[in-house]
Amino acid sequence: MASVSCSEDLSCSICLTIFTDPVTLHCGHSFCRTCITEVLNSQHQCPQCRTETSILAESLQTNHILKSLAEKTKEAEKMEKERKSERAEVAEWLCLEHDEKLKLFCVTDQQLTCIICRDGQRHEGHKFKPVKEAAASLRQEMEKGIENLSADIHAIESQANSQREEITKTKEESHQLMTQICSQFEEMHQFLRKREDEIKKDLKHKEEDAVEKMNKNLNAIETALSESRELEGKVTSVLNITDPQRFLKSWTEGNSTTPKDLSRPRAGNLKVVNTSLSLGPYESHLQFFMWKEMLQVIQPREEKLSLKSNSANITLSDYGRSLLCTTNQQTNQAQSGFQHAATCGSSTGFGTHISSGQREDIYFSSPVSTDHVFSVNEFTSGQHYWEVEVGQRNYWELGVKDYFLKYDGQKYTTCSRNITTELMFGGRPRKIGIYLNCPSKKVSFYDADNMSHIHTMSSDLMSTPVSAYFKVAADPNRLTVCWY
Repeated sequence: MASVSCSEDLSCSICLTIFTDPVTLHCGHSFCRTCITEVLNSQHQCPQCRTETSILAESLQTNHILKSLAEKTKEAEKMEKERKSERAEVAEWLCLEHDEKLKLFCVTDQQLTCIICRDGQRHEGHKFKPVKEAAASLRQEMEKGIENLSADIHAIESQANSQREEITKTKEESHQLMTQICSQFEEMHQFLRKREDEIKKDLKHKEEDAVEKMNKNLNAIETALSESRELEGKVTSVLNITDPQRFLKSWTEGNSTTPKDLSRPRAGNLKVVNTSLSLGPYESHLQFFMWKEMLQVIQPREEKLSLKSNSANITLSDYGRSLLCTTNQQTNQAQSGFQHAATCGSSTGFGTHISSGQREDIYFSSPVSTDHVFSVNEFTSGQHYWEVEVGQRNYWELGVKDYFLKYDGQKYTTCSRNITTELMFGGRPRKIGIYLNCPSKKVSFYDADNMSHIHTMSSDLMSTPVSAYFKVAADPNRLTVCWY
């Protein structure tokens, strides 16, 4: 049998593999029949030594000796590959350290080991099982695990579907809100454009009236100027006559003007009309007046909140809009003056947004002595907004029952069911806006002067109806519901 080492000598120089159906040219070089046929069809020379040849590829005879040696070499290479594969397969199940069969499974390290490994220091105190027993136990665990895995996959798929639905829902809600926002802004734009046109037309009419009056006066002035210039020319012409007789005749003929009339100025009877255009407050406070006008058409609005209290330390205005939190000694002294001031109205203080048929409770107290104030409504559904004037007070709590914002003169904190969180907010708002979203169970706080966001609290434990909540220290300054 030919040695495998001879495979290079039995290789075709064209395809570089062991001969397949080898043939030999007259020059002695051998090639695969298929390879040399392709070469001789394009050129008539040996591809190895370049010797010219006229022999046709179809006439070449098979070199049976080379063919036999090539087939034996191929068979030898095949057997060698099979032996290597068998040795590798056997080696795979041998311990790399001890060259022993892997007959045990270390449960502790979760790996195959040999008997020598079991007694070694590295596996001292470990638990071992025979391979078949370990495989059966692992298979049983995996079969149970695959059932749990299938159930888990089903649960994850359900979550994925739910998440896709939520994404679609969020996009739809965003689209609806976008449409609503565009619609509401368009209403404001239409209102402003309408008022802009009305104010411009008013200014244009005033301009036309003023210009018409001034044009009439200008015509009168120009007429007087023309007559004066004509008289000036006539007088100058008469003065140029030296003959007394002709001079008098020229002046008196067809002329009713006397010399005294020449010294009587006509400008004194005329005056320049100066009409000042005025749009009233729209000249200097246009934006403010437009804002005030828009308040009459904006919906929804803050509701007019009325308060009630049974506390001796709380004094309410006649309409329940304003209150004064005092001590017992201060109450009688402040009551009369406070009620008069409260009925005069204010655009600052406390406010709330209440839907029809709902009840809202508002609570005030002092850190020292607690006093309560309630309104007539509670929040049960929908979105609500109210504003509270805190001014320069050094202590207050605002929000809804069990969820509120607190200021103690130094820092702001949020409080919810005995959980207090300090906020990194360094402003000092004059008014605090509170926005309650009952469906999402969120309450947000704003600086009501510039509508900047302070903080939002959210809790699934927030139950309805929920009461609006206020707490303040005794203070000589009144607290007032915002009525815009």
